[in-house]
Amino acid sequence: MQHRKIYTLEEAIKKMEHYCAYQERCHKEVRQKLTGMRMIPEAIDHIVVHLIEQNFLNEERYAKAYVQGKFQIKKWGKQRLILELKHKDISKRNIDIAIGELDEETYLTTFNNLAKRRVLSIKEANVLKKKKKLADYLLYRGWESYLVYDKVAELVK
Repeated sequence: MQHRKIYTLEEAIKKMEHYCAYQERCHKEVRQKLTGMRMIPEAIDHIVVHLIEQNFLNEERYAKAYVQGKFQIKKWGKQRLILELKHKDISKRNIDIAIGELDEETYLTTFNNLAKRRVLSIKEANVLKKKKKLADYLLYRGWESYLVYDKVAELVK
């Protein structure tokens, strides 16, 4: 039989403070972690309120960090960023604030560089298949369809 640690409220609070201090977290991640620690719903609510009051948990800050990180590292477009934040139950207001902080010029430059780099790596003789591969790649990463199709027409002839 597997023995799992039983946490007191104070132990759970300390553990969650450390969890949130290590990296930005959203409310959903914290609730899942606490549920995994077998905390009762009343304790979970108490801990989440404590983390918010002590500024360990801040969804607007989380959304901004998430958007910047995924954009810079994974080169995700706005559509994918919005979708992923919705999956994490982030409010529309916080999503809009975070997406609004993306610099439009940097956004388009990143998109253009990503498309150019990708088109060079596609080894496909058939022009239609090459267009489809490039479009699928960019759409999967969440770039807006009007940007994608214009860029595909520009780069693949």
